[in-house]
Amino acid sequence: MDLQTLTYIVVGLSFGLYFGIAIWARAGTTGEYYAAGRGVHPVANGMATAADWMSAASFISMAGLIAFQGYDASIFLMGWTGGYVLLALCLAPYLRKFGKFTVPDFIGDRYYSRTARIVAVVCLIVASLTYVIGQMKGIGVAFSRFLDVDYATGLYAGMGIVFFYAVLGGMKGVTYTQIAQYCVLIFAYTVPAIFISLNLTNNPIPQLGFLSDTADGTPLLVKLDQTLVDLGFAEYTAQKGGTFNMLMYTLSLMMGTAGLPHVIIRFFTVPKVSDARSSAGWALLFIAILYTTAPAVGSMARLNLTNTIQPGPVGSAEGNLAYADRPDWFKKWETTGLLAFEDKNGDGRIQYYNDKNPEFAAKAESFGWKGNEMVKVDRDIMVLANPEIANLPNWVIALVAAGGLAAALSTAAGLLLAMSTAISHDLLKRTFMPDIGEKQELMAARIAMAGAILVAGYLGLNPPGFAAQVVALAFGLAASSIFPALMMGIFSSKVNNSGAVAGMLVGLVSTLVYIFTYKGWFFVTGTEMLANTPDNWFLGISPEAFGALGALLNFATAFIVSNMTAPVPDDIRHMVEDIRFPKGAGEAHDH
Repeated sequence: MDLQTLTYIVVGLSFGLYFGIAIWARAGTTGEYYAAGRGVHPVANGMATAADWMSAASFISMAGLIAFQGYDASIFLMGWTGGYVLLALCLAPYLRKFGKFTVPDFIGDRYYSRTARIVAVVCLIVASLTYVIGQMKGIGVAFSRFLDVDYATGLYAGMGIVFFYAVLGGMKGVTYTQIAQYCVLIFAYTVPAIFISLNLTNNPIPQLGFLSDTADGTPLLVKLDQTLVDLGFAEYTAQKGGTFNMLMYTLSLMMGTAGLPHVIIRFFTVPKVSDARSSAGWALLFIAILYTTAPAVGSMARLNLTNTIQPGPVGSAEGNLAYADRPDWFKKWETTGLLAFEDKNGDGRIQYYNDKNPEFAAKAESFGWKGNEMVKVDRDIMVLANPEIANLPNWVIALVAAGGLAAALSTAAGLLLAMSTAISHDLLKRTFMPDIGEKQELMAARIAMAGAILVAGYLGLNPPGFAAQVVALAFGLAASSIFPALMMGIFSSKVNNSGAVAGMLVGLVSTLVYIFTYKGWFFVTGTEMLANTPDNWFLGISPEAFGALGALLNFATAFIVSNMTAPVPDDIRHMVEDIRFPKGAGEAHDH
């Protein structure tokens, strides 16, 4: 069976499964729409949380980043997994004990302030919208390549699918759909990795193959280092970025992870506080399966790609691949616009090298090369193209397509649900229209979901970078605004409403301004206000890493303002103590 037909069958079956679950799990009450009726088993919730958490950035972009950045991309592994531990230990059980539906719900009640609730909604929407752009990019990339449609058509199809099961089922439908999506995406990620590890190292376990020898007896990473150095690139295993920026970047990803609303609300769906802790542990286990595989996938993908384009000795007459002999996968990805070649010296062969390296550029000139002719290799294609590059069976390639779509759709649904519930529950029911009934609130939630999908789709049509870069900015925004408010709300009874509001605004605005300064696409796509280079960064901190400093500004502002204004009321102090020191692990209290 040809690849196109097989892909349609595998992806179609997965979509049919999602639609069937959405119809079966249709939400009939706001409790089911917002928190799945608080009846999800911890293991099931752990699996759904893992799918919600492992977005297109994890499935599609992370290995692509590792493939091209090497050692420096370890910040994503450390930041995202470390942040999840922070969330599981410091936030999840306490927020579940509080017994509300949303993050702004907690902030509004803890800081006894309508303003605090509204600011929290604004922070949530800004971070979630930025994050969902990456998911829409992932949906468009996967559809455009594997279903033979253009990027925009693929994006519209993804919007329609999310609209169906998220609007219909709410948290209940999304939860059980995400369980199915986790099974699809983890199988789709690990099976090709096993095949490729066997091909390159004769070891079926990617985590071990990553550290094993290749067929000629050379360790895989040593061979990759040498292959890249021969073409003027930096060593794959060498640290290339500044240590301080790596530290701040990791902290930003950690705090952003712990402050992501769409992940936090997953812990509101379990029956008890002890179940929140248990589901966090299960989720970490399910996440670890993919995250320990990603370094192997990234390194093996880079080696395969480089060896395909540069099959012989550098500088030899037949060292470079003849463009006319390029493999089918190369041609197919060219049609998407995500891979592009330009024959700069007219020799009909592909020169792939680092023309920014002055030393190697001089050597390349002696070979008759006139610049790197692979003018575009989108990092987001690496995981999706990897099985094709390695000549794996068609069913494996089709499975990867279904997995990439599952990863993007699951997180997109979670983000859109977080935004819609914040609008319907926190802005309407709890703030501006407290007298509306449950049916009206449920309808408002579905309308808000539809609106969020349309906005996300519009932004996805003009994605401002590859998926994981955009996601990193979203984490910075969550780290600088939401995370400090949650931490202080649980662990400090001294921070009052004025301090919390001031802290969130300072953290959010400072991070946005810093991002605007170097990422001009927030205003006009393609323009920059300052060159986005380490020489121009404040203290060498990149825009993606600034969230950690924004969080520190948030904490400092909140404590300073709280000390200068009225103290926290006694009933709020008692509520904080009740949250922080739960009596056993029994039923959570719904206030």
